[in-house]
Amino acid sequence: MAFDEKLAERIRKQLAKQKGVVEKQMFGGIAFLLNGNMCVGVHKQEMIVRIDPEETDNALAEKHTRIFDITGKPMRGWILVKPAGLATDATLGKWVRQGVAFASSLPKKKK
Repeated sequence: MAFDEKLAERIRKQLAKQKGVVEKQMFGGIAFLLNGNMCVGVHKQEMIVRIDPEETDNALAEKHTRIFDITGKPMRGWILVKPAGLATDATLGKWVRQGVAFASSLPKKKK
């Protein structure tokens, strides 16, 4: 399944100075993991953002967002942001920072 390579490249640029980030193919797209925990990714044309589950409702109240549900099992703490919500580097960066902040709060995964 194809995913938006341009969006992935924009995310790479946002994460360029972040230590501990690796890329992995997941969800038919690409995921960016921080210390083994996913923080953001790309699924088709949308950005996946992993956030504090307690912040799910707040994130979904923002324009151009929806719950991450590609399997029929919606997951709190995981949202998708439509391309219209990622139009500028500032809006993209806001979501990247939110994903990084949450992944940073999690214990590092062992390799």
